[in-house]
Amino acid sequence: MTVNSGIDDTQISGRWIQISFLIAAVLFNLCLIIQIFSVGLAYFYNSDWWNLHIWLVRGYGGLSLILLIWVFLIPFPRRVQNLTVSLPVLLGLQFITIHLKTSFPLAVFHPLIGFSLFSISTTLVHRTSRIVFPNHN
Repeated sequence: MTVNSGIDDTQISGRWIQISFLIAAVLFNLCLIIQIFSVGLAYFYNSDWWNLHIWLVRGYGGLSLILLIWVFLIPFPRRVQNLTVSLPVLLGLQFITIHLKTSFPLAVFHPLIGFSLFSISTTLVHRTSRIVFPNHN
């Protein structure tokens, strides 16, 4: 006799993909927090912290591309997809504003884009957590 619980294996694997995506989004967000903290330490305390600031973006930048691929493996709402797509775009703009030398100093946009990146990353974590763990109240 086989007991059917009514839960499809596809639903279970899809749920784990969503949970894993959420964990990766949280990790990305935590890396951003540490990066913001490290730039503050480099500016206000000791410039040696600047190396951590640079190392972090090189370390977690690829995570935005992994999230980008991941968000399309399982159906997520359009809003979550758009937030995820914006992460590598903003990281690219961060790179351009700090490395491209023009007559107008594009570096002035670097902190503004960084704030947008942090805001979007935090919103992505919030939205994804509401999908993965819906409030049943």
